[in-house]
Amino acid sequence: MKGFTDEQRDRIRSDLLEAGRDLFAQYGLSKTTIADLTDEVGIGTSTFYQFYDSKEALYLAVLDREGETIARRLSDEEVIGGEDPETVVREFLHFLFDEIETNPLVRQLVVSDELDRLREYRTPEEREAERAEEVETIRAFTDPFVEAGAVHGEDPELVARAVGAIPYLTLHEADIGSDHYPEVRDFVIDTFARGLAADGE
Repeated sequence: MKGFTDEQRDRIRSDLLEAGRDLFAQYGLSKTTIADLTDEVGIGTSTFYQFYDSKEALYLAVLDREGETIARRLSDEEVIGGEDPETVVREFLHFLFDEIETNPLVRQLVVSDELDRLREYRTPEEREAERAEEVETIRAFTDPFVEAGAVHGEDPELVARAVGAIPYLTLHEADIGSDHYPEVRDFVIDTFARGLAADGE
């Protein structure tokens, strides 16, 4: 990249990712402009385009990095360790709901129409690969329970997709009602985890 040392390129890319995370979390994709991003980092528009083709491309890069951070935390906190499927699934779902409800970047993504907008910037193959990766992440801890017959369901992918579907409840917080949502969320998590593990009891 002409005009920048490797160190400068790394710094600018890192600064753009940090600025993007902050601004996208606060204002969302549609309300964040290229100028907002470049002003925050102290670079010109032309420099931005040396790193990313669009603000959507930066947003996707921010989300990729955030996903890696969340995955590390999931591992570090040993959320998915343990031998009891009911406990593991319950803790995993609570972790995901907590992430959606408290992480401003994730919340902005989930509760807005940004997922739809981002689909335009991913090819069908990329979207399918992303879905497959999400399922594989869940299967990493559900497959042993399926293989051991410790959960209801014999299809490992179906079990993983079912677990991954539960957090979409958060999209309906307004429909459920803010006063009732926490209790409903916890009831759904507990009932699902208990029901999934029923055959293992």
